[in-house]
Amino acid sequence: MPKETAQSSQYNLTYASSSSAVLRVDTTVDNSTVPNAETGRFSVRITSKKQYNTGLFIFDVIHSPLGCATWPALWTADPANWPANGEVDIMEAVNVVTEIPNQITLHSSEGCSMKSVKRKQSGDTIGTTCVSSSSENGNDGCGVKDDGFTFGPSFNAKRGGVIAMEWRNEGIRMWDWWRGSVPADITAGTPDPSTWKEASSDFPNTNCNIGTHFKNQSIIANIDLCGDWAGKENIYSDHCKS
Repeated sequence: MPKETAQSSQYNLTYASSSSAVLRVDTTVDNSTVPNAETGRFSVRITSKKQYNTGLFIFDVIHSPLGCATWPALWTADPANWPANGEVDIMEAVNVVTEIPNQITLHSSEGCSMKSVKRKQSGDTIGTTCVSSSSENGNDGCGVKDDGFTFGPSFNAKRGGVIAMEWRNEGIRMWDWWRGSVPADITAGTPDPSTWKEASSDFPNTNCNIGTHFKNQSIIANIDLCGDWAGKENIYSDHCKS
């Protein structure tokens, strides 16, 4: 959707206050409006102009979109050079109508794997082939299911929480905290990952040159509706049974 449409008062899909920014999906269009919903609901994707190669990124998320066919994501990538420059899915889930954990995933070009590597993480590994062109895992990348409920009703009832990503050439790690349990050093603006709990996900550079496979990344946030993942029959039916 063009920026002007996303920001228009008619749809009001993006807006910000002094304390937060909001992304929404339009619920007003139908088969009788002009324009209509023939091509789907209006939604937006925001992408940072600045690109990064390493860093510590901390996100304060108040609410996770949920419902049948929803596919919200907070991620980093270089869209013009994908998958050559990689993709990091920081916060992602689909079809959330009950409690479900966040899925954290790396997508890469050839030569990046998490197979048979030592990892220090509390989450559950669900894939070790990071290569996005691989047929071995259906292009799903190398994912980790978070150990906590970071999507769904409980997450929203607690007014969300904080997610941190540490991206170094030595590896990529992520943490999350419920609101009220965020480390004091983050609140004080002096975050120190060495003092935090065990990471939710750990992607070391053992069999993946992080500096080569992940570079020039923009921060991206969007809410898709349907799509290959959200529309997979077994996944959709598991959460959206009639």
